[in-house]
Parts: sequence; structure tokens; C-alpha cells
Amino acid sequence: MVAAGGDAGKTGVADKLGIKPGMVVQELGWDDDVDDDVRAAIEEQIGADLVDEESDEIVDVVLLWWREEDGDLVDALISAIGPLADNGVVWVCSPKTGRDGHVEPSEIAEAAPTVGLSQTSNVAVGEQWAGARLVAPKTVKSKR
Repeated sequence: MVAAGGDAGKTGVADKLGIKPGMVVQELGWDDDVDDDVRAAIEEQIGADLVDEESDEIVDVVLLWWREEDGDLVDALISAIGPLADNGVVWVCSPKTGRDGHVEPSEIAEAAPTVGLSQTSNVAVGEQWAGARLVAPKTVKSKR
């Protein structure tokens, strides 16, 4: 639902990421190269500031800014899923192809199942970043 008079262009990236008003969004991997417009759109959508890695809140979404030189993606994903709600989402945002710090999509696809996540989609996140959506697989429960 779009609020009357809302600026769809400004919150469009938050909508693409499935971020809804009132959600708690944790940001990991912040550095001076992140897209501040994306951050602002998310904060406007949720009506609050992003929480950082020091937070002990349960979060709905983790926004993980990730670059090739940042280390071990599996370790970062393990940290990311710690505070994640049961139906939460991790967005791994990495520089687009051809940009410094670009991460091959295959690296994300290989790291995700190692920590129990499945990659479900990819989207452009701002001008210079691409996002990979990771979720915990749905489990089929027996109704006996």
C-alpha cells in the first residue's frame, strides 16, 4: 500500500528490498563507499535509524555491504543470521560488475547454503550496488 502523497521514487529501493514500515533493519559492513541514498530510503521507509552490529535487537532484515576484500563471506553471514528473526531476510549488497570490490555472484551462491540460507533473487541496489536476497529455506511440517 502506498501512502497518499508518498514519494515512490525515494523509497523505491526499500520497496524492492521488501522493507516495510516498522521493520528493524540491521546494517553490517558500513564504510564510506556505501550508498547513502539507499540507507536514507530504508530509514524513511521504516521510520527509524538502521541498527548497527552492536545492537542486540531481533531484526527483520540484515543489510550486509560486502566487498571482495572484506574477508570470509561465510563468517560474515554467520554473524548476520545471529539476530535475524525466523522469517528474516539477509541482503548481501556488493559492488556491481566492473566496480572495485565486485564479488562474483557464484561466491554468494556458494556461501549461502553453508550457513543454511537460500538465495532467492537479485536486484539493483542504487547506482553502484547489486543485492542478493538470502532467506532460510521453508521447512515442511508434518500434520499428524
